[in-house]
Formats: sequence, C-alpha cells, structure tokens
Amino acid sequence: MCGRLAQYRGIHDFVAALSMPGALQNNVGDQQLEGYNVAPSTPVALLRVDDGGLLVDMVKWGWRPHWATDRAAPINARVEKVAHGAFFRAIWPHRAIVPVDGWYEWVADGGQKKQPYYIRRRDGQPSLCAAIGQYAGSEHDGFVIITADAKGGMVDVHDRRPVVLSSGLARQWLDSALPKEQAEQLALNLGEGPDAFEWYRVSTAVGNVRNQGAELISPLPSES
Repeated sequence: MCGRLAQYRGIHDFVAALSMPGALQNNVGDQQLEGYNVAPSTPVALLRVDDGGLLVDMVKWGWRPHWATDRAAPINARVEKVAHGAFFRAIWPHRAIVPVDGWYEWVADGGQKKQPYYIRRRDGQPSLCAAIGQYAGSEHDGFVIITADAKGGMVDVHDRRPVVLSSGLARQWLDSALPKEQAEQLALNLGEGPDAFEWYRVSTAVGNVRNQGAELISPLPSES
C-alpha cells in the first residue's frame, strides 16, 4: 500500500458490514466520515473489542515502539514478519479492524508522474482490513494495517495489498480468545483474493492531501 485510503461512509455502515451482534460503543459519532483522501498520521475510525463489546474510536494511522525514535512510524506491517519480529511485538496481541471504502495506489505508466488507481470491493461493501495497534489513550497510540503480497492482476497495480477479511473472519480476528498462532495463520492464508476487488484510474488530484471530495474516487474517462 502506498499510504492513502478512503473512509467516507458513516460508522454504522461499517459496523453493519461486520455483522457483529451486541452493543456498540461509538466514540466517533453518527455522521458520515467524509474521508476521501486519508493520509498517514491522521486519525482513522478503527473497530476493536474490549470488555464492553464492540468499540469504535478514531486512532492515528501509524505506530512505532517507544524505543524506535530513529525512524518514522510505519503505517503498514508485513504479514510474513509481523508476528515474530521485535518491532511490533508489543501490539501484535491487540488486533483491530480498519473498515475502509477503498485505497489508492500509484503506478508508473511511462509518464513523468505516476498514475493513481483507486481499489475497492467489487460488491460495493467496505473492506475490513486487519490491523494491530496501541490504544492506551496516550500520545503514543496508533495502528498499522497488515499487508500481504498482491496476487493476480492486482500485481500490476502494486505488489502489496491490505489483508482484507470477510465479515466472519473479521469477527474471529477481533476475538481476544483466538490464539495468536491462529490469528497469524488467518492473516497469512485467508485474506480476500484479487477477484474480490476492482481498480481503476483516478485523478492525480488525490496526490495532494488537501484535496477531498467524492470526485477523487471517480474513474477517469476511458482512453480511446
């Protein structure tokens, strides 16, 4: 992932896609999120479970351990390494779901500038992305999205993709009773494949984080 996503629906639409029964602790509000061009280090709506049930908060996109002051906070974590490396050890048990409408990738197509593409589910549903993070209520809070190798035609757009889970698997991912070893295998092997997604060229205006609005996810006219 190149580090830009869209999260514009209301939180209740995302919760409905998760299909998780029980009460919702909503710290985000009922309004549309209207995030068409969400950049790293900004707050993103994130779903997790605590003793009171399903909880939604705004959490900063990006995290690093307190001792890693020599580098910028990563926004993604490779599924092949995240469960075993020292860098993410403290937050690996703290699983969450980042529900997004889609995300952007930039592709070198021979021109002077890279061409942005927007990627979303073909069925119109939100993408439920596996994530881990820290949620202690301090300045060090944040999260990272877990990514895997892209497959199929998606490789032409980018070689990495978020681990997007079905609603049933997303509920398992959020379940604190799921052993860490099983969570690792779930993320490694059960993410949605490329057939679940579509992607198309969009305006280069998305490259400027100050630009917002639904026009950013509109397909460019087809070339004749």
